[in-house]
Amino acid sequence: MTFEQAAKYRYNPFDATKTWSEAEFPLITVGQVTLNKNPTNFFAQVEQAAFDPARMVRGIEASPDKLLQGRLFSYMDTHHHRLGPNHMLLPINRPLKPAENTQRDGLNQFGENGGDSPNYYPNSFKGPEPTGKAAQESQFVLEKEIVARFESGDDDNYSQPADMWKNQLDPGARKRLSENIAASLCQALPRIQKKMLNEFGKVSKDLQRMVEQEIKKRQNY
Repeated sequence: MTFEQAAKYRYNPFDATKTWSEAEFPLITVGQVTLNKNPTNFFAQVEQAAFDPARMVRGIEASPDKLLQGRLFSYMDTHHHRLGPNHMLLPINRPLKPAENTQRDGLNQFGENGGDSPNYYPNSFKGPEPTGKAAQESQFVLEKEIVARFESGDDDNYSQPADMWKNQLDPGARKRLSENIAASLCQALPRIQKKMLNEFGKVSKDLQRMVEQEIKKRQNY
């Protein structure tokens, strides 16, 4: 999807509740990940792993998807709380080539802590240089058509879930979905239940009927 298509698309393409039609925008293979071994120590290699969507290679940027924007901050914040500020020094998180920066000290600093090199820039001791300016500045310009599309009330919010209900879920999956929805919705106020059933009816009358039946089962239990 080009920037021009995103600005004029029939709904906000960065709405996390929507999916892009693969018929309109076919998937593109960008690489392949090969898993060639299992972890040998679950704690060291799985529980201490710290993935962060904000760490990207040059040429890849984050979209204005609000769900993603929140995760760009929350992942690193969570790692600081869970593993400490030096979690990137853990063997599972270390880069193949050691990073050269001015970061020093902090809880669980178990590396060389920069040795005797200065922890400030600029300096007179040939310390690490910042990455080029071009790599720091975004090449993606947010147009007003995209920024202003935060209200989805006028978007088509029903055709995609209707297609999923009709064409992707088998009878067993439909039943389980109805049961799971009803398990929580049965605890809501009757007027809230009525509103939600009305919304489900816009997706499918069968979905509305099945959820309503499951609610009644639980209320009569």
